[in-house]
Amino acid sequence: MSILCPTDIYGTVTFLGVAADSEKTLRSEPRDQLELTHEGPVGESHSGQTRPSCVRVKLQYPKGTEITNARQVSVLSVEEMAEVAAAMGIDRIEPEWTGATIVMTGIPDLTTLPPSSRLVFDSGASIVNDMENGPCKFVGQEIEREYPGKGLSFPKHAVRKRGICGWVERPGMISIDMKARLHTPPKVTWDHA
Repeated sequence: MSILCPTDIYGTVTFLGVAADSEKTLRSEPRDQLELTHEGPVGESHSGQTRPSCVRVKLQYPKGTEITNARQVSVLSVEEMAEVAAAMGIDRIEPEWTGATIVMTGIPDLTTLPPSSRLVFDSGASIVNDMENGPCKFVGQEIEREYPGKGLSFPKHAVRKRGICGWVERPGMISIDMKARLHTPPKVTWDHA
């Protein structure tokens, strides 16, 4: 029995980028296409089979513990970024400022997709959603450079609208305007959390 189900929801890629050296800057550099490998996007500083643990998993591991890299890509929504910009009182948030790897349009409430959902691109490449990407002050600092006095409110306004982190399940090329079909696991409510 297949447990992941293809939906009738398709997203379209509007932006691709790599943060080549996240130690220097969070900003991503735009690309027309990306080669996705099992390590992640080629040229992306977040690529790799493993990574040192960070604040996202601070309650599970001491900082710097080597863990499997489920944060190879950052996927954001055009629609959610527009909502955040409006709430902040600015006219736009450029994908580069967020360190985005992929920005898509057409997937409702992208940030709240169930973990383990897949984005299967027309090329056959696929990305697994690990979890929601929490809003961080570093994106706010980048926005602050563009909109002084506004950027630092980003973490407050981007809650549940910051996109997702994920990893490459099937390698392949993706490009601007390529479509990806959303595949989701069964909806489960667990009463013990």
